[in-house]
Amino acid sequence: MLTQLWVGTYHGAHDGERVVVTTTRDDTQPLPYGLTCTCGLSQRHTDPVRLDRVAWRHTHPTLWDRWMLKIRQMRRPA
Repeated sequence: MLTQLWVGTYHGAHDGERVVVTTTRDDTQPLPYGLTCTCGLSQRHTDPVRLDRVAWRHTHPTLWDRWMLKIRQMRRPA
C-alpha cells in the first residue's frame, strides 16, 4: 500500500536565509499532513489547507512577521 500520496515544495526565504519547505501526506500517521523545512522546522497537521498556509507563510513571512522577529531580537539580553 502506498502511504505517501503527494509531495509539494515551497521555495522562499526567512531570517535572511534561502529555505525549502517540503510537504507530504502519510496515511500511516495520526496527523497525515506534514512539512519539513531546511531550517529544521517540522510540523504535522490534519488539514491540507492549513498545511499549505503554514508552509507558504513560513517561506514568505509577512511584514508583520518580520517586525515581530526584529522586536524579539532587540529584547534579547546580550
